[in-house]
Amino acid sequence: MQVLRTVVLAALPLTACSQLPDPGRAPAGERAAPPREVPVAAPAGVNLTASQKRAIGRKIWQNESSGTIKGLTHWNEGEEFPSMGIGHFIWYPKGFNGRWTETFPEFIRFARARGVGNIPAVAMLPDCPWNSRAAFYRDFEGERLRGLRNWLANSIDLQTDFIMFKSRAALPEIMAAAPAAERARIKANYEKVATTPNGVYALIDYVNFKGAGTNPREQYKGQGWGLMWALMEMRDVPAGAAAATEFGRATFRCLDRRIANSPPARGEKRWREGWRNRCYG
Repeated sequence: MQVLRTVVLAALPLTACSQLPDPGRAPAGERAAPPREVPVAAPAGVNLTASQKRAIGRKIWQNESSGTIKGLTHWNEGEEFPSMGIGHFIWYPKGFNGRWTETFPEFIRFARARGVGNIPAVAMLPDCPWNSRAAFYRDFEGERLRGLRNWLANSIDLQTDFIMFKSRAALPEIMAAAPAAERARIKANYEKVATTPNGVYALIDYVNFKGAGTNPREQYKGQGWGLMWALMEMRDVPAGAAAATEFGRATFRCLDRRIANSPPARGEKRWREGWRNRCYG
């Protein structure tokens, strides 16, 4: 994962919102501007216009893969699967059942449910067709991966809608999974963080980065690192900028603990500095 620094989304209207509007088809070109500003649901009742939503998507893309087209299909060294799109959505090869939540097939289902009809055939496969990193990069300039990158580059808004959808769904999921004694504090901390634009962005991004934290397989030694764990890790601070700052610190404490608890063979220490920069911004 690339380093992320906090982005200020200027002039976000803090108003009530309802459900996420149907994003419809992906835009014809990633730079094409929509004919009007459409409110899109975000965490804690913040409405985002289409241009503000696009800024979020481009920031995530920049910090996951430096905003490059090639980075839209990527396979990290030491991992058993590739990562696709601006959010580096995980896609497992056939026969691999890892601890991480697989999100690329979920994104494709999301796209199909919204009537997107130009999805590349390779993306519709139930499993990643490349069974190793070496095979993936041998085919990197082949028709399938080039076509997939082109489609992903032209569906940035759709991918951003998916990331925001996942973020928005995270709190109810967390409240159902969290220990009963922690639920009120989790909800309070979430709401404290979400009172500023930076906090809203941090919540959206962290769910994409490390998940909701409710998957029991995404733990080492009984301790996780997703959003639920970060909200439980937060110290008691006032709402607003202080809460957004503390959220960043709490996420890094969770990730530092993950590194300490991780199997040494995974070599997760190599990600520590990048994760620290991402969390502290």
